[in-house]
Amino acid sequence: MSGHAFMAWTDGAGASAVAQTDHFTGERLVQDTASTEPRADNETPGAAGGEALHGLSAAFLENVSRAIKEGDREALLELVDPLHAADMGDLLGILRGKERRKLLELLGPRLDPEVLPELDERLRDRVVAAMSSEALAAAVAALETDDSVYLLENLSEARKAEVLNLLPRIERVPVEKGLSYPEDTAGRLMRSELVAVPPYWTVGHTIDYMRSVEDLPDDFHEIFIVDPSFHVIGSVSLSRIARTRRPVAMGDIMDRDVTLIPVLMDQEEVAYLFHQYGLISAPVLDEDERLIGVITVDDVVDVIGEEAEEDILHLGGVTDDDPADSVLVTTRRRFPWLLVNLATAIAASLVIAQFEAAIGQIVALAVLMPIVASMGGNAGTQTLTVAVRAIATKELNAANAVRIVLREVFVAGYNGVLFALIMGAVGGLWFSSFAIGAVLAAAMLINLLAAGIAGVMAPLALERMKIDPAMASGVMVTTVTDVVGFFSFLGLASLLLL
Repeated sequence: MSGHAFMAWTDGAGASAVAQTDHFTGERLVQDTASTEPRADNETPGAAGGEALHGLSAAFLENVSRAIKEGDREALLELVDPLHAADMGDLLGILRGKERRKLLELLGPRLDPEVLPELDERLRDRVVAAMSSEALAAAVAALETDDSVYLLENLSEARKAEVLNLLPRIERVPVEKGLSYPEDTAGRLMRSELVAVPPYWTVGHTIDYMRSVEDLPDDFHEIFIVDPSFHVIGSVSLSRIARTRRPVAMGDIMDRDVTLIPVLMDQEEVAYLFHQYGLISAPVLDEDERLIGVITVDDVVDVIGEEAEEDILHLGGVTDDDPADSVLVTTRRRFPWLLVNLATAIAASLVIAQFEAAIGQIVALAVLMPIVASMGGNAGTQTLTVAVRAIATKELNAANAVRIVLREVFVAGYNGVLFALIMGAVGGLWFSSFAIGAVLAAAMLINLLAAGIAGVMAPLALERMKIDPAMASGVMVTTVTDVVGFFSFLGLASLLLL
């Protein structure tokens, strides 16, 4: 692995030793081939010569495509070697399937393993499927545990076992352990590579230890202070170590207020803790509360992005949509939600059908009723969006649900009164009928109130039932506002105008 967990200790006589779990060390199998030459701060690889797309210019993409088409490996390496791993990941996502496969063939072992964790899940699966088991095993050995787990998690059991069997046991065990935890939990996010020392070690001893051990984690932000049973009792940031004199004991400068992450905690909860407390990293504990890994903020940023993308797609009735997917695949994914929306539209139409006679006698009703439904739908979407976001960020919960619901009712009521006055006047003047204006105003008020209540109650109810509020709330709110809007407007018209 490219960095490993170490438990440093000394015996009572002061002799030092390093206790190292057997799965935290190993030889790096794949060398990092990315260019290490310095680059100007404002220079983005591939950004020159045209408008940039995902950090890569159109001219750069054209040159890459030409090199791939001509099979010019030297030209291709000259183009892509300076790329950051994230930009290389974007490049793989932009290229079409055949070009992507040809690029991977031309690069061969020169592909930096750090690129693979940068790929989105669907693209990662395609790229991994195209790699030989030997190449994939080499990439796994070169990456930290969390990234290795990410690469392997969706493989078939047979392929997964084949790749893992190519790894030395010392490399294989932590990856197998990570894969054993449920998806979307802290165990899948954590990496096993970390540094922990006892509280009686001095700052000088710790610094000398870190300087003498070659295979420390590539990047870490703090050192965990643990007791002999590997229970976390504190942490010390690297900046604090740098500012403290060598004779000072680590236990004297450690921060005891450490946010601990249970290994089975949901990743959304982990992201909330990082956001709430401004964490850079946090220790992960097993069922016995022993330190087994660490989660860093870069992994949490990925989770936040994934969860936000998922909620946005769900609110739009779309799941797992990817511009790289084929037309048939995308159609198949969107069809179920459109079918549900069709059912709700039919329900609204059935309501309208009950008042066919009233609409036939008063043409103004057909002209005005879309206004009532549209205003209710927009108001409901506003409330729904705010409510789903508040639930996701834990600003809306059981403790303040009643207050939030009442707030939304009052907001909907105030808006309902204002728009009822506006549309009542417009409708009355438009059709020269005070009665039509009054019916329109009353229906507007009723539907905006219904929209506000449904917009906040639907996601709360779904959350209580352990269903993602972003998944079905939109359909529920649309149904309520359409049915209530048409029924209130046409019903009141039938009672008062006929």
